[in-house]
Amino acid sequence: NIIIVNLIVNGESLKLANNSNIQDLINHLGCQEKRIALEVNETIIPKSKYIEFVLNDSDKVEIINAVGGG
Repeated sequence: NIIIVNLIVNGESLKLANNSNIQDLINHLGCQEKRIALEVNETIIPKSKYIEFVLNDSDKVEIINAVGGG
């Protein structure tokens, strides 16, 4: 019996397996190769924490594509 967490990602509902981390979410969305900034519940999460940061039910995730330039 798989437990599911319900997330809001960029304003849309998404379901993932319980104990999924941010890296799992990024892989699910196909964003692995993109430069992104990510926040959970209005807190920016550094890339170094993606594997250890476990997502919880009702978390609100915002993913922003980072655009280089100068």
